Amino acid sequence: MEPIMFKAFAITHEIDLNKIAVHCGIPKKFTWEEPLILRGDILQSILPQEVKDTQQIMVFSFGSIVFINYSEPAEIKKFLTFIQSFEPEVDLTHFDKYSDDYSLHVKETDRIQYDDEYVVVPTYEEFYPELISTVIAKSVALEKTEEQLGKIHDKLENMIDRLEKGKLRIGNKELARTTAKIVRHEYNTLAYIMILDKPDITWTSSNAGEFYDCMVDFFELNDRYKILKSKTEILYNIMDGFSTISHSIRGLFVEWMIVILILFDIALTILGIIGLLPY
Repeated sequence: MEPIMFKAFAITHEIDLNKIAVHCGIPKKFTWEEPLILRGDILQSILPQEVKDTQQIMVFSFGSIVFINYSEPAEIKKFLTFIQSFEPEVDLTHFDKYSDDYSLHVKETDRIQYDDEYVVVPTYEEFYPELISTVIAKSVALEKTEEQLGKIHDKLENMIDRLEKGKLRIGNKELARTTAKIVRHEYNTLAYIMILDKPDITWTSSNAGEFYDCMVDFFELNDRYKILKSKTEILYNIMDGFSTISHSIRGLFVEWMIVILILFDIALTILGIIGLLPY
């Protein structure tokens, strides 16, 4: 059996699978946890060219797409252009910025062998392509999220530098924008990538469940997820500190204004008493 090749791309935060399904005439309501699998005549209608039986494309709601047995960049970009018609924010100029290649080999072996670039199995099972695609789709989506988290860290570092220079005033809008980025990051990780969720086949097949768990461990999805969660909590703590400082400064400013107004009122009263101001 020829190796099965996988190419995964994380191109956006979210893809509306139901819009694509309606366009392709697929009578099914897709939920977040299941991918849209395109093959055969449906895929050929999208890509006006011959589609082999071994070729298919899996589209995930959290913004990743996996091409199975596709190697030509022109074919890949043609399909991504099709996706862009549903999700205009997709940037085709750098579509391969977050990507990964993997392959499945079927050979005589005593046990399943996992490697950075391929996995070797003794016999082929129907669930292998879906489970491998799911794992590498989540992996590239995490890579995208990890880089975005780094950008948030850079933003906070600039704010910390300003504090060190004595510039204590931080605007509400700036705090709100930065907090929104953190919330969006956490939402994209938890709600869309769904690291802790498993494909349905893993609940009905013990072999599928074991294979999926091993793939998840090999790609360190759970560990990467925990690191992201930990870093996110640190970001929230830092933002709480910024918010406390900002509110304290505003409170101090209001208190000084009250003191100044009181002193001004006392001064007017004294000037009136000594006759410098008319009553």
